[in-house]
Amino acid sequence: MKNFKCTILSLLCLLFVSQVQAQDPEFTQFYAAPIYTNPAMAGTGTCNGGGRVVLNYRNQWPSLPGTFITSSASYDQHFDAIGGGVSLLVVDDRAGEGLLRSQSVSAGYAFQLEVNKRFAMRFGIEGQYGTRSIDWERLRFEDQIDPSAGFTLKTAEQFSNDPVNYANFAAGVVGYSEQFYAGLAVHNLIEPVQSFFSNPEAVIPRRYTVHGGVVIPLDGRKNPQSTISPNVLFMQQNKFTQMNIGFYYNKGPLVTGLWFRQTFGEFTNSDALMALVGFRKDKFKFGYSFDLTVSDARSAAPVSHEISAGIEWCAKKPSRRYRKMSCPDF
Repeated sequence: MKNFKCTILSLLCLLFVSQVQAQDPEFTQFYAAPIYTNPAMAGTGTCNGGGRVVLNYRNQWPSLPGTFITSSASYDQHFDAIGGGVSLLVVDDRAGEGLLRSQSVSAGYAFQLEVNKRFAMRFGIEGQYGTRSIDWERLRFEDQIDPSAGFTLKTAEQFSNDPVNYANFAAGVVGYSEQFYAGLAVHNLIEPVQSFFSNPEAVIPRRYTVHGGVVIPLDGRKNPQSTISPNVLFMQQNKFTQMNIGFYYNKGPLVTGLWFRQTFGEFTNSDALMALVGFRKDKFKFGYSFDLTVSDARSAAPVSHEISAGIEWCAKKPSRRYRKMSCPDF
């Protein structure tokens, strides 16, 4: 019965694939996916201009057949010689137990502008190459049904196994000090077509992101061991608008946090309550978050899971121009 439901769901999705507009995957731990959130964050690691590698994994609604699994890996680093930071981002998104797969690789550059001794800005641009494919062999159609043997016949449906390839671009800006940051990013600048049936209206709409945060010391030290960091993200893509608001709390190596996601506009909805637990040790960090659905969908899709891990290393020669940022990735 589970396989039958998955098949029906896949067929229904396929019927509309040439008409709908795609959405980008998202991470609950947006603060732990800085390059994915905003290309202007390239080179904003916390170790004197050294490098940073971040891994993110999200399993959304695992109770449903054909879950959504998104993985990403990013590298970024500041270089004085080019006056800013560079980044590399790889994303893999699978929907419907791998039936629909989207992959992309992006490279970016963020120029650093010193406004004054306490405040700096970065202006980022990112180029992307993406591909999208369907495993047609795993789909089932009505004309394949044999009354006595089930799905055993060959379908007469016409389709191509060729993936859809496209170029894409993103841009962003972020202003920051050692205590706070605020940024704006626009993804899918040219709104690339992702249709498998040459439909020019089946595009990825532009995604607008506004985000910010502040680090508040709680123990009065110059290098505080205890901080609280409220963060907020506002995102809009086509008719979908949402806000994530919450905080994470640092006490030595321990990190905890609590968040709430709310959608607005045509799809107004109190969506999920998110809890985070993690730790930092030297330059390594790890976080696990748990999304508890609070909308009417909670009976069918009660939870989602997300993991992030990162490592930073210091530059061999400390940067003369690197500006430390209020930490947006705990």
